[in-house]
Amino acid sequence: MKKIDELVKGFLAQKKIAVVGVSDKRETGCNLNYKKFKDAGYQVYAVNPRISTYDGAPCYPDLKSIPEKPDAVFMLTNPKVTEEIVQQCVDLGIKHVWMHCMMGTKPGLAQSMTSVSQSAVEMCKANGIEVIPGSCPNQFLDPDGGHKFMRGLWSLFGFMRVS
Repeated sequence: MKKIDELVKGFLAQKKIAVVGVSDKRETGCNLNYKKFKDAGYQVYAVNPRISTYDGAPCYPDLKSIPEKPDAVFMLTNPKVTEEIVQQCVDLGIKHVWMHCMMGTKPGLAQSMTSVSQSAVEMCKANGIEVIPGSCPNQFLDPDGGHKFMRGLWSLFGFMRVS
């Protein structure tokens, strides 16, 4: 079993990241992650089937539509969509997946505020995909004060363990 810091290091070592769930309707945590990855120098691909552009760049309906295979996928989606995206990762041979949850990685902690699907986590593990089932990249990639606080608090309460 890898610790979350090891999984995050592996994820952030990738160069091309698809960000699934960006929105043109309102500012979301997914939008913030897209911008954070982009500002950190990653090649970032926006994914949302309802929009064709995001932040001045193409937005793709799914992972298979991206012109080059991403190295990693971050998603802030409904858990049912997470399952579909993980299946696309399996099909494309993508080996790093991060499912957002603002409340850390403890299963079931934030049922209405999570992208984590336990069946998608199991699908990742069964297919050799390194999966981060919860937490937020903004807690690790040049975090602001709020994200530093959340990471510390969730760690203190044991909500940052990956099983």
